[in-house]
Amino acid sequence: MSEPLFDRVAIIGLGLIGGSLAAAMRARGLARTVVAGSRSERTLERGKLLGLIDDGSTDLAEAVKGADLVFLAVPVSSMADTMARMAPGLGNSVIITDGGSVKGKVIAAAKQSIPQHISRFVPGHPIAGKEKSGVDAADAGLYEKHRVILTPTSATDPAASARIRALWTAVGAEVLSMDPDEHDRVLAETSHLPHLLAFSLVDTLARQGDSLDIFRYAAGGFRDFTRIASSDPLMWHDIFRENRDSVLQAVDLFQAGLARFREAVEQGDSESLLAIMTRANSARAHFLALSARTSYTRALSLNDDKVSDKTAMSNSASAGHGRRVEFHLQPGGALNGSLRVPGDKSISHRSIMLGALADGVTEIEGFLEGEDALATLQAFRDMGVVIEGPSAGRVRVHGVGLHGLKAPNGTLYMGNSGTSMRLLMGLLSGQPFSTELTGDESLTRRPMERVAKPLREMGAEIATTGKGTPPVHIRGNRQLKGIHYDLPVASAQVKSAILLAGLYADGETSVTEPAPTRDHTERMLTGFGYPVIRDGATSKVVGGGKLSACNLEVPADISSAAFFLVGASIAPGSELLLRHVGINPTRTGIIDILKLMGADITLENQRDAGGEPVADIRVRSARLKGITIPEELVPLAIDEFPVLFVAAANAEGETILHGAEELRVKESDRIQVMADGLTTLGIENEVYADGIRIRGGQYGGGEVQAHGDHRIAMSFAIASLRATAPILIHDCANVATSFPGFAELASAAGLNLTVVQG
Repeated sequence: MSEPLFDRVAIIGLGLIGGSLAAAMRARGLARTVVAGSRSERTLERGKLLGLIDDGSTDLAEAVKGADLVFLAVPVSSMADTMARMAPGLGNSVIITDGGSVKGKVIAAAKQSIPQHISRFVPGHPIAGKEKSGVDAADAGLYEKHRVILTPTSATDPAASARIRALWTAVGAEVLSMDPDEHDRVLAETSHLPHLLAFSLVDTLARQGDSLDIFRYAAGGFRDFTRIASSDPLMWHDIFRENRDSVLQAVDLFQAGLARFREAVEQGDSESLLAIMTRANSARAHFLALSARTSYTRALSLNDDKVSDKTAMSNSASAGHGRRVEFHLQPGGALNGSLRVPGDKSISHRSIMLGALADGVTEIEGFLEGEDALATLQAFRDMGVVIEGPSAGRVRVHGVGLHGLKAPNGTLYMGNSGTSMRLLMGLLSGQPFSTELTGDESLTRRPMERVAKPLREMGAEIATTGKGTPPVHIRGNRQLKGIHYDLPVASAQVKSAILLAGLYADGETSVTEPAPTRDHTERMLTGFGYPVIRDGATSKVVGGGKLSACNLEVPADISSAAFFLVGASIAPGSELLLRHVGINPTRTGIIDILKLMGADITLENQRDAGGEPVADIRVRSARLKGITIPEELVPLAIDEFPVLFVAAANAEGETILHGAEELRVKESDRIQVMADGLTTLGIENEVYADGIRIRGGQYGGGEVQAHGDHRIAMSFAIASLRATAPILIHDCANVATSFPGFAELASAAGLNLTVVQG
C-alpha cells in the first residue's frame, strides 16, 4: 500500500459531507488516523460504530490537536464560531479546508478567527449530496465523479492547495479552481436562484384558495421544476442569508429577463419570443454537454436523469474534456446498398453565416448537425441572430442584415472547427465591436496567421498567441479597405475569410489563388444576391452591398462520401449508391484521383440544388493501381487524403503524393499520423515534407492512434475491410465534428465496427 497523504485528519462536522470524506479516506488508506469534532456525543459514537473515525471529541480544540489536515463540514453561518473554538488546538503546520457553499463568508470567517493560519487555509466546495443527511448517510463513494471547486485566495500557499487537490483527486473527484467571488456569483445564478424560484413558486401557488386543485392537476413540468423545493429549508435559509448580495444580483438579473419575456408575450412580439426560447434551448443543450462531458449533438438527446454527475463522468475521458471513444473493427466485409451521408459541412457553415447577414428569413434543408457546423450556428446566436432548429436538418435563420450583428457577451467558442474560426476572423474584422475566438485543445494548436496577415493588410487589428495560434482577439471599429491578395498557398478558408471581410471594406477586394480551391463562398454569395466577379483564378467583391434571404438545400458532403467511395472500391463484392452528393468541380478531386487509380465510379441523375451541382454516385469494387497524384488535383482533395492513403495501401504498386504540405496543419499532422498508422498495419511508406510514398500490399491489424482527428479515425475504420486482423482505433470522439452517425451508417452498409465508450 502506498504512503497515506495525511497522518492525522480531523473532520469537524460529521454529517453527510464530513462523514463521506472520512469514509472515503479510510476506504482508500489516505490517512493513518481520522478523528472528528462535533457538538453531539451521540454523533461521535455513531461515527466510531460505523467505522468512519478512530476517535472524536465535543471539544473542538481537543479534536484538532496533532492534525495535519482539518476539514470543516459545518453550516456557513457556523464557520466563524467553529474556527474560533478549534483555533487553540491548531498546530503550526496544519492545512485547513472546508466544504461551505458560500466562499466569501467562509474566507471572511477564517481571516477573523484563524488569521495566523490563513496561508494554509484552502477554501473548497464539493458539489455533491444526497436526499438523506446525517452521519448514517455517509458514503465512501459520494465524491466519485463529482466536482470539487477550490477557491484559494492570494494568501493561500500553493503547496497547501496542491495537497488538497491531491486529496480530492484521490477520492475520485474532479477538481476545479475558481476565484471566490466568481464562485459565489456563479453558484447564486445556477444553484441558489433556481432553489429560490422553486420555493417561491410553490409557496405562491399554495397560498391560492384553490391550491389543492392546482396541485391535483399540475403537469409533470411543475413536479420536475419544483422538486428542489423539497430541499432542507434550514440549509437554504442559511445560504440565502450568507450569499445575500450574489443572490439578490441573480434575482435582479432574472427579473430583468422575466420582464423582457413578459413584454414579448404582451406585445405579441413573435421574433423576440423565438429569440428568447431558441437561445434558451441552445444554452440548455450546451449545459447538458458540459455536465455530461459529451458532445453537443449527443447532449441534444439527453434528459436530466441521464446527466447526473455520476452518469456524466462515467462517459468522460478525462476531467472536463470529452468522451473516450474507441473504434473496434473486425477484418473483412463488403459495403452494399444505398445511403445518404450527412450534409456538406463547408456549405452548412456558410449557410448560417450568410443567412445571418441577409435581410429576411433563410430556410435551410439538409444542414449538417455536427459539432463543427453547430459551433458556427451557436456563434451567431451569441451575436443576437434568431435561429430556429436544427431539426432533422431544417434550420430557419432570421437574418439581421450586413450590419445587424451584436457584440457577444463573452468569448465565441469554436470547438474543434478551424473553418468556423478562420471564416469568422474575416467577417468579424468589419464589425463595430471587439471579439475573442477560442476553441478546444486541438484548435488552439492550429495556425491562424495565414488568415490574420491579409486581414491586417485590409486594416483589421487581430492578435494571436506568440505561436500564431488561438485565442484570436479582433478589435472592432476598424475601417477596412479593399486589397488584392495573391494566396501563397491554395486555401479556400483564407480566400473565404478575405472575401467576407471584403463585404465590409471600401472598394474592391480580390483574391487570386495559385490552384483551384472550393468555391462555395462565391457560389453562395451569388445565391444571396451579392455580386461576385470571377476572372480565371481571381474572385472579386465590392464592399457595401446587401444580401437577401433565400432557400437553400445542402447537398450530401463529398468529404463524408469519400470514406464509402474508397471502402466500396477496395472491398471485393461491394456496390454502393451514394445519393444526392455535391459534385462541385472544386471538390471532386477524390473522384478524379480514384478514377486514375482504376476505381469503378459513375455519376447518375446529375442535377442542380441551390446553385450547387449534385449527383447520385455509384461505386463498385475494383482493382486499384498506384499512381503519382497530379499536383493540380491536390487542392481539390485536400480533406480526403487520409482515406486516399488507405486506397493507396490497397493498390498495386506505389502511390506518390507531393504538394500537400497543408496536411501538416490540419486537426493533426495528417501525413505523419497516417504514416504511423500505416506502419502499424504493416504498410511500407516514406514521408516527405509535402507528401508521402505508399507501397500497396497485404496488411494485418493493430492499435492505431487517431489523435482526436475525425478523418484519421474514419480512414482506418475503412482500412479494416481489407485487414487480416482486428484494428483498434483510439481517440475517436471527434468523429461527431464532421460525420454524426458514421458508425451506424457504416455498420448498416457492412463495416464490422463496434464503438466502445470509456
